[in-house]
Amino acid sequence: MPKTDKAKTKAKAGKVAKKTVVAKKPAAKPSVKPAAKPKAKKKAKKTVAAPAAVIEKVVYQGPLFRVMHDKLIEPGGHPSERDVIRHNGSVVILAMDSSKSKKNPWIVMERQYRHAANQFLWELPAGKLEPGEDAVAGAQRELAEETGYAAKKWKPLVEYYASPGFLGESMQVFLAEGLVAGDAHPEDDEKIDFRLVRLSEVLKMIEKGMILDGKTMTSVMLYDRLTARKRAK
Repeated sequence: MPKTDKAKTKAKAGKVAKKTVVAKKPAAKPSVKPAAKPKAKKKAKKTVAAPAAVIEKVVYQGPLFRVMHDKLIEPGGHPSERDVIRHNGSVVILAMDSSKSKKNPWIVMERQYRHAANQFLWELPAGKLEPGEDAVAGAQRELAEETGYAAKKWKPLVEYYASPGFLGESMQVFLAEGLVAGDAHPEDDEKIDFRLVRLSEVLKMIEKGMILDGKTMTSVMLYDRLTARKRAK
């Protein structure tokens, strides 16, 4: 091949345009919305089966309570015999004057002799309910009888059982505010001294072991805990 032809061939080869390869974008996937999460089903409340075949026998009947000897089949199917003190229930009153200080209000405290404890005890006003008596009405009655105070505002605080192993007494605690002083008229067998004590001082008395009454410790410490949470928010 002549040199000129070879040169032309090389020139043509050099003039060949380079092909640019464009990568094809993958086809967009159709957007799929995530499936909605199924709503969590509310857990069904467990129903506690009542004991079956209860045979009750009154072994003592007094003015405040009665003692029962019960034969029963417990919820687990176990046959049992129990001695139980039955009671109409009681009310406890956390009566306070917060007109001068909401953080450290005055609390109505009582001091009386308790034969079962063989000593004088510091306590909140409290008393038993009459058969069929409304709890708030009973709390208002007890506060007026023991201290002479009435309250403009009543609010339930807590309900608990002090010793449910053998005592069927429910204790309902009420917060009483907006106190109005009056004349006390306790029952003949009640010798009660009462005074107003700061919340901070009552808490110190509990810490030092000066207050041994369970309903007073439960009510005061729960109230202090709840109000501390509100202040922290």
